[in-house]
Amino acid sequence: MSIVVIDYGMGNLRSVSKALEHVAGGKPVIVTADPAVVATAERVVFPGQGAMPDCMRELEARGLRGAVLQAAQDKPFLGICVGEQMLFEHSEEGDVAGLGIFPGEVKRFPAEKMVDRDGARLKVPHMGWNKVSQTPHALWSGIADRSRFYFVHSYCVQHVDPVLTTGTCDYGIPFTCAVGRDNIFAVQFHPEKSARDGLQLLKNFVEWRP
Repeated sequence: MSIVVIDYGMGNLRSVSKALEHVAGGKPVIVTADPAVVATAERVVFPGQGAMPDCMRELEARGLRGAVLQAAQDKPFLGICVGEQMLFEHSEEGDVAGLGIFPGEVKRFPAEKMVDRDGARLKVPHMGWNKVSQTPHALWSGIADRSRFYFVHSYCVQHVDPVLTTGTCDYGIPFTCAVGRDNIFAVQFHPEKSARDGLQLLKNFVEWRP
């Protein structure tokens, strides 16, 4: 039974697939743009990188929208970075609709609030390591609360139902950086670039039985 990484031309595919192979315990990791292969997967990883309008356009153009929606209904499903943002209803980046799996809005970090506790300006994009405060979930197993993960983003999910929130972070403003419901878990940060704790999260996903 395979772990499939969805290739719609916009993800950090090599890093994601190599990290998964490292923790997969011999299960095949397949990078694919074929909806039929996605349909046969045991688990699905939905990465994303770049601008959300481009990601949504490529997903549609490659005929993968339906495969993603179906996988999110009935398979262990992990969204990463823009792959998390696309699960929500709308993004102000390009004023584009998302997949609408979760209610919520993706917004740019507000410029007027991009200051740290000492009053120094914070740069956007938010790039680098930051602490994540956890809400209990199986995918945090073996990872200490407020461990650091690696982020690269200018937009973040806001107005999220607290029931969905599984992780929060602070960068000028507090924001949701991990969400989960039933068989879906999705993160704004990059576990494939987050050293030991990122690999642990991916290992937990490989072993997850939602």
